[in-house]
Amino acid sequence: SQGTVVAGGNGSGNRLDQLSYPQYVFVDRDHSVYVSDVVNHRVMKWVEGAKQGIVVAGGQGKGKGLTQLYDPEGVVVDQLGTVYVADWGNDRIMRWPKGATQGSVVVGGKGRGEQSNQLNHPI
Repeated sequence: SQGTVVAGGNGSGNRLDQLSYPQYVFVDRDHSVYVSDVVNHRVMKWVEGAKQGIVVAGGQGKGKGLTQLYDPEGVVVDQLGTVYVADWGNDRIMRWPKGATQGSVVVGGKGRGEQSNQLNHPI
């Protein structure tokens, strides 16, 4: 049998129907697919059957602000729709409540290191 494209598939880019270096995938119980879109510094959500995704974290360019991510990696979504993302380049774990326009730092964000309040490129 053949596979089905569920996210992206329109070449590399930054449009809502494109991804650029997709890295990690999470599928929720409603079959929505969440993808860490590394080069675009965002996490995208693709509901089942969608032709384009929705930015649920980041998407405001690379940076350290609470509306930004820097090379996001691992992504997990809880039952309330809160997105948790390993913000690799900022050495932090971010939490984005469902519908939020900015996230909050859960762990890290104090520079790269080995102290109890620091992370070193979390994945």
